[in-house]
Amino acid sequence: MSQVWTAELRTEEGKGASRRLRHAGKIPAIIYGAGKDAKSVSLSSNAVEHTLQDNDMYNTVLTIKGAGDEESCVIKDLQRHPATGMISHIDFQRASDASYIVKRVPLDFQGRASSPGVKMGGLMSFMQQTVEVRCLAKDLPTKITVDVSKMEGGTSLRLSQLEMPAGVVLTALTHGSADYDQAVVGIGKIRR
Repeated sequence: MSQVWTAELRTEEGKGASRRLRHAGKIPAIIYGAGKDAKSVSLSSNAVEHTLQDNDMYNTVLTIKGAGDEESCVIKDLQRHPATGMISHIDFQRASDASYIVKRVPLDFQGRASSPGVKMGGLMSFMQQTVEVRCLAKDLPTKITVDVSKMEGGTSLRLSQLEMPAGVVLTALTHGSADYDQAVVGIGKIRR
């Protein structure tokens, strides 16, 4: 999925300039990475807030136009106002097909109700809601589906047991130690 956002170059920087942008209905942002200089931009607050209501946008390669060159980016960090929840700043990381990116991706658990362990009265516990992945921008998944429909009572599903899309690697498993192969979801022992 690709999304095109329109941005304007920022000439003024600093706290005061950012505050003026926010009062004008814009969000200050920065684009960095890929061995190029960082670029300060601003985006329309209404358009960004509306688009980010779809959670898949957080893990989508975005095309940012209107700020010099057209840039392919992913959202690396996002700050919100503590009281209003409105976005106050966005960090974009340049994404090219030649360099890898590291990103947190949500887990989508499927088949909870049909799990034999849950049907027998076991309680399903979720230890992780997101996982950190490393991949090329073109391979970045919006979410990773985890099938829990065959889980029995007293069992757990670990990171190494997740089915990953082609070209996507879990960063925790690249450390070479079994200590990093953590449980993702488990069903407690069933008491009779």
